[in-house]
Order: sequence, then structure tokens, then C-alpha cells
Amino acid sequence: MYIETERLIIRSIERGDEIAYAEMAKDGSLNEVGFDESFSDWAGGWINEALELTEKDDARTDYIPCTIVLKATGEVIGNVGNTYYEDTDQIGICYFVGATFRRKGYVSEAVKAYIPYFFEHYNEDEIIATIKADNEPSWKTAERGGFKLLETKMYKDIDDEKEELYRFYSAKRG
Repeated sequence: MYIETERLIIRSIERGDEIAYAEMAKDGSLNEVGFDESFSDWAGGWINEALELTEKDDARTDYIPCTIVLKATGEVIGNVGNTYYEDTDQIGICYFVGATFRRKGYVSEAVKAYIPYFFEHYNEDEIIATIKADNEPSWKTAERGGFKLLETKMYKDIDDEKEELYRFYSAKRG
């Protein structure tokens, strides 16, 4: 996959991207997505799995990551993609960006570009976003990217230790 926006290139993940992700994870800025300071220790296995999932290209299987690259410099700055929620039988968007690239509108730009790609590429009518209510920058990104708030409720995501307040969003085909 390949998408070009005004400032970004969004492309299929490639071997080597995990190095940039590990650098971003060192400062704790990717803890929310499960990449902590030890990510570099297990990045090799993760990139192998990510490449396999990208090759399989089945949105209803697991996670399909796409790398966000800053067009002006060629730097890998984050990730946007989709993930399958077994508990709700829905496909959700997921995204992250390194701390030094936040508050510049890059992820909103990536999300806006990814949604049409998702609907053109997959036979799906909806993509959701589940975001912890206290993660205001992330839910504002979803809103700027075209997602509409459906509800706020207690929810326990698969990686959560306990139930927390989440905001549920949706973007629909058309």
C-alpha cells in the first residue's frame, strides 16, 4: 500500500521500520500501544509478524500496520493501520506517533488519508476507534480524522488490566 498526502507518505511496513519504532519507544511515548523501552529486545519477532500480517492482508485477522513517513525528511514518524476486535467482531483503526512528532497534525493527516484507503481496499462498511477517555489527544485526532463519537462507556480492552472509561467512534463508508 502507498498513500501520499501533502506532508506524508503512508506505506506498507518494511523491515527496518522497527528500528525507528524502537527509538520512539525508548522515551515511553509508545507505551499505550504496548511498545515500551524494551521493544528493541523483541522488535525482530514483531516485525516478522507484522510483515506476515501485511502479506496476508486480512483485516479480520489481526493487525495490519502501515508506516507513516515524513515526506520532507524520509523519517519514520509513526504508524496507522487497522486491528480486529474479536470481542465486538469489528475492525478498528490504530495509530501512534513518536513524541517529537506530536501536535503537528501528522496523525490526523494520516487518519484522513487512511480511511478512504480502508474502504476502497476492504469490503467493510465501518471502521471504529476505541480510545481511553483520558487520552484527549488521541480522541481529538480521531475526530479531526473524520470519526464520529457514538458513546462513552466502561470497557476492558484485551490488553487492559481493568475496565476503564472509553470513547467509541465510527467512520462509515460513503
